[in-house]
Amino acid sequence: MSWKLFLLLVKAAGTTAAVSAVSILAGIALGIAVCGAALSRDLVLSAPARLYISFFRGVPLLVLLLLIYHLLPVIGINVSSVTAAILGLTLCTAAYQAENLRGGFLMVPTGLIEAADMVGMTPLQRFLRIRAPIAVRLAIPAIMNEAVAILHASALVSVVGVIELTKTARDMSAETLEPLPIYAAAGGLYLVLNWVLVRIGWLSERALRVKIA
Repeated sequence: MSWKLFLLLVKAAGTTAAVSAVSILAGIALGIAVCGAALSRDLVLSAPARLYISFFRGVPLLVLLLLIYHLLPVIGINVSSVTAAILGLTLCTAAYQAENLRGGFLMVPTGLIEAADMVGMTPLQRFLRIRAPIAVRLAIPAIMNEAVAILHASALVSVVGVIELTKTARDMSAETLEPLPIYAAAGGLYLVLNWVLVRIGWLSERALRVKIA
């Protein structure tokens, strides 16, 4: 494989990284909101949140991407392929991240909550100083697993016209009839992206552990 082809793969890997990063961050932000609503005792908040989680975890990502891509123009919203792909990935991963965060909150020891009440913490102080930091720390492994899953799932966005790493490798392979070196290079680039993502998660978990301690 020539150096020129490799640089094209690197460029495509940049698209994969950008689409994945925006989707992961937006998905976590939306997941936090959905998690908060799902944990609410108010059915007006919790029922729609649980319905959201059930729907977006139940619909296959490939179907969701195609549905969003074809539905938006019908309702008068014209967006680029990249925007449609990010929207689909975000809506999907937010449902999983909401469940990951909800699990973290449910695992916070009740003894710590009771101790916070005994020292006179307000509900907001209890949430910011006790519940949220511990819940996020407990949920980080699951959050990062989902982030890696979205990185891998980004290979599906080619169905809505995004020229990402897998799509580029497939097209190159068809043109050059040299699939082995091209897919090997693409796999190596995915490994690099995966390593960076896992490293970020490890550093985040370490920083949060030190902060709580």
